[in-house]
Amino acid sequence: MSNKNGTSGEPPKPDSKVETAKRNSRALRGSIGEVFDSDVDQVGHDDGMLLKFHGTYQQDNRDSRKERRAQGLGKEYGFMVRVAIPGGVMTADQYLALDQLATQYSTNGALRITTRQGIQLHGVLKQNVKHAIAGINQSLLTTLGACGDVSRNVMACPAPLDDEAHVALRRVANEIARQLRPATRAYHEIWLDGEKHLTTDVEEPFYGDAYLPRKFKAAVALDSDNCVDIFNYDTGLIAIVSDGALQGFNTVIGGGMGMTHRKPDTFARLAEPFGFVSADDAVTAVRTIAAIFRDSGNRADRKHARLKYLLADWGVDKFRDEFRRRVDIDLAPYRPLSRLPFHDHLGRHAQCQGKWFYGVWIGSGRIVDTPDHRLKSALRTIVEKYRPGVRTTAQQSLLLTDLDATHVDEIEQILFDHGIERVDQLSAARRYAMACPALPTCGLALSESERIIPSVLDELERELDALGLRDQSISIRMTGCPNGCARPYTADIAFVGKGPQNYQVYLGGDLSGERVVDLYAADVAPAEFITVLRPLLQAWANQRQPLENFGDFYQRLIGPRDPRVSVTGDEAPTQNQIPLSVIR
Repeated sequence: MSNKNGTSGEPPKPDSKVETAKRNSRALRGSIGEVFDSDVDQVGHDDGMLLKFHGTYQQDNRDSRKERRAQGLGKEYGFMVRVAIPGGVMTADQYLALDQLATQYSTNGALRITTRQGIQLHGVLKQNVKHAIAGINQSLLTTLGACGDVSRNVMACPAPLDDEAHVALRRVANEIARQLRPATRAYHEIWLDGEKHLTTDVEEPFYGDAYLPRKFKAAVALDSDNCVDIFNYDTGLIAIVSDGALQGFNTVIGGGMGMTHRKPDTFARLAEPFGFVSADDAVTAVRTIAAIFRDSGNRADRKHARLKYLLADWGVDKFRDEFRRRVDIDLAPYRPLSRLPFHDHLGRHAQCQGKWFYGVWIGSGRIVDTPDHRLKSALRTIVEKYRPGVRTTAQQSLLLTDLDATHVDEIEQILFDHGIERVDQLSAARRYAMACPALPTCGLALSESERIIPSVLDELERELDALGLRDQSISIRMTGCPNGCARPYTADIAFVGKGPQNYQVYLGGDLSGERVVDLYAADVAPAEFITVLRPLLQAWANQRQPLENFGDFYQRLIGPRDPRVSVTGDEAPTQNQIPLSVIR
């Protein structure tokens, strides 16, 4: 396992090229300003890497590559612009501003909610990137730190409740975001026409000149609601509540969903218990964990540069010792928890003080109009008319908050008139499904994801309906590569792209997010998904115990295992471990 500069006991290895580029970037300036003032259409490697810290990166339309090549043309470049929204909380004005910016600058006018409560615009042309980022900042939102080797968007349960725990987790999430946001003035200089500075001294008092070894993801959940998938991230805080009073936060560390096919030393891993801290110390705890990662994470090999690899190398006891050496706060023993409940907050819910909130399901997070599904127009009409608060969820959906009771029926009618399904019309498989964007925009995608998951769900729904399982809890997730942006490695069923028309099929997670999957079948084409899964789905229908979800049923079939054992980049399928007598 790798440490900061190589494997334990080996001579130090040189920093990666990305590390050198960060150190030479003049606090993330590079030559970005000059490039965006020029007519060049392609951004160079170093500037492209630095752009991520600013919340944008260059992509190209992979669908058009072949035709353009035949015409002697270069790639069709565009930019993804990502908005960091701590806890997913926006005002009506902020949502409408993003809607308008998407109409002006994004492909098909679409907004896309991410699995980490951010919002993305895709296909923004180079000459419009500055306008888009400036417009986002004019709405008092930002793209700074939405990507790059820094603390990413800080997640929190979006339910707009006013009890002590919900108020505290929003406060904590916002404070983590504030303290770990890059401090460089480069962002304002480049995108907001801020005053240029000749010196970069002490611009990053926390990050220094090389920032973090790689990205750092943090989230805040409750012991009564794990809607943010708290065990998937570098660090997480779980609010512990007793008799309505917040006791403090359990802290978990070392989660991460990315891995690489055919590289057994890469793996997906759940965060593990670290300790318990008071509410007053929660932000300091997260900042200290990030600082340890900053100083000791692997800067030689980016495939092993995440906190989970440092923790696997050190062990949690050594990490805890280093934490206590750095900061004088009470890190008490982790408080035992039972399985965390999951809520997606869709449909209508009482809020507080006579108000209501309403959760709208959004397939793969894509807010766009099609002829028979005019979601973007429906949401714009609702937000303009009722002026609700707007919150994004970790399941790529959206909550409309602070509604009068009379407005909820009217909102449902507006959605219906625009062709939008009510949540009670959705099958469980569709309701809990997620997919990453993948092709044609993502440069890492090996396979389709967002574009084909509707047809995959259509087939699965037909199969589940025929088996009487339409409303039984099951989560389906799909990604176009093994990096895990849609959190596939904790789903009941996951399809992970390996190549064109080629997927790995993983089974055994569930909505609670507390168990990693097994590789069940390798090298499966989409046309074969149902054939591969049918025997197990039939067995689930016939042999499941009361309220037993698919992942629990699968785990019962294969026998006892450590639910936190990682799935690696070179795992053997478990398909043949299930007795034939069970699935015949």
